[in-house]
Amino acid sequence: MNPDSKLLDHIASNGHGQLLKGIKRGLEKESLRVSSEGLISQTPHPKVMGSALTHDYITTDYSEALMEFITPASDDPDEPFDMMCKIHSFVYEHLDDERLWPASMPCAMRDEAFIPIARYGSSHNGRMKEIYRLGLGHRYGRFMQTIAGVHYNFSLPQAFWDMMYDYHGEIGDKQDFISTQYMGLIRNYLRNSWIIPYLFGASPAICESYLQGKKSHLDELVPGTVYGRYATSLRMSDLGYSNNAQAHLNISYNNVTDYINGLEHAISTPEPLYEKIGVVVDGEYKQLNANLLQIENEYYSTIRPKRVAQPGERPSMALRRGGIEYIEVRALDLNLFDPIGISREQGAFIDCMLLHNLLSPSPFISAREDSEIAENRRRVVEFGRHPDLRLTRDNREISLSRWAKEIFQELKPIAQLLDEAQQSSRHADALAKFVHMIDSPELTLSGQIVSQVTKRGDGFFDFASDKATEHAGYFRSKQLPDELKQRFVEEAKQSFERQLELEQKSTNTFEEFLADYYR
Repeated sequence: MNPDSKLLDHIASNGHGQLLKGIKRGLEKESLRVSSEGLISQTPHPKVMGSALTHDYITTDYSEALMEFITPASDDPDEPFDMMCKIHSFVYEHLDDERLWPASMPCAMRDEAFIPIARYGSSHNGRMKEIYRLGLGHRYGRFMQTIAGVHYNFSLPQAFWDMMYDYHGEIGDKQDFISTQYMGLIRNYLRNSWIIPYLFGASPAICESYLQGKKSHLDELVPGTVYGRYATSLRMSDLGYSNNAQAHLNISYNNVTDYINGLEHAISTPEPLYEKIGVVVDGEYKQLNANLLQIENEYYSTIRPKRVAQPGERPSMALRRGGIEYIEVRALDLNLFDPIGISREQGAFIDCMLLHNLLSPSPFISAREDSEIAENRRRVVEFGRHPDLRLTRDNREISLSRWAKEIFQELKPIAQLLDEAQQSSRHADALAKFVHMIDSPELTLSGQIVSQVTKRGDGFFDFASDKATEHAGYFRSKQLPDELKQRFVEEAKQSFERQLELEQKSTNTFEEFLADYYR
């Protein structure tokens, strides 16, 4: 899957590489609030953080305790990381004796009753978000919904797309061209996405309490901790946020129309198992509907095409209206070795990978290849660090190490393009750092975790708990400028005002609101 050499030469030799300075990136990061004992917090989302429904930077995901931090998109590659650090520092000023759990997989789990569903107020929008989460709990269980991760958002500037449009000699609608190119990027990402859990998977071990007494294929690492001997990301396995119920939805990435139609079909097709749950039972909603998906966001994928939606607009309708605006990479475990959960080197590697995916030929994914992609991902998340692991490419087996080295070789000219545009060496440095992980699996994040937990001997819970304390000290030592503190305080105030406005506008019935939303 080599990048188009003529296109690379065109970009490099005509000064078009400078257009890559306009790439925008943003981060979204989830973290569980936990008590000093490491248990999931039972307290409401702190009011000082503002309204979880309408705050621009700080919200909640599934649970009141599962915080989510969002950075604005920026063409400064450092800004999302700097902003994420500042958000954490502000939050830690108000967490008292609570901490943010640094791992993707939760620990010290009790039963589901101790996982509080997120609340968003009395507006129709807020009720819909809460009922959606109730539905997720009924469909898949609440444990899976407490798993945390990082999302990496990526978009190319309009000037770059203008250059690409002219280079390809296109005469059709430019936004259609952009969407087609982004879908090609997504297909190539899926083909190579196994390398993300190999390098950055950080959940090879979990607390035994997460299993709740259920049998598994995992072994004991130390008392209270189970692991996969060669696993990289149990978060991405059947034990984690892998949804077997969605395995047969057949959402196509071959073009944006097929992708939208697949989601539309899923949110309008009844599922007998969910019909048994019921929608409104004894006057109370248990889920938004009994269809394959309640809403599009229920479909779990490792990468998504996105467009910022207008108020009341569903994600698929936003894509149908305006085409693809940016890409959301969703396959990242929380990096326990970095306080914000993702390192700048990881971001640089993802930049290289996504641009490589875009500039390489991208044929449609057949049913055969789709199965191949899923199997490769399964092998890597469960056995990625096995020295003799083999994957499948074009119906032929290939060693993981050989394929990974080919990918790194193909990324070198991409890193050079990006570094020349930014007058830095960050991308080449990232490749140089991570390439050593191919022949030395113990250097991967998962390898380091297994090594450290084994050496300590006290279990994954104690290891992650110490990291939480370490990160808390790091953020609490950061002094935020008064101007930035005031900015967060003002945003919290305005978010409550926006929530109140939504509640005052919710004058029709909730059933009418839902009908309008799905129309």
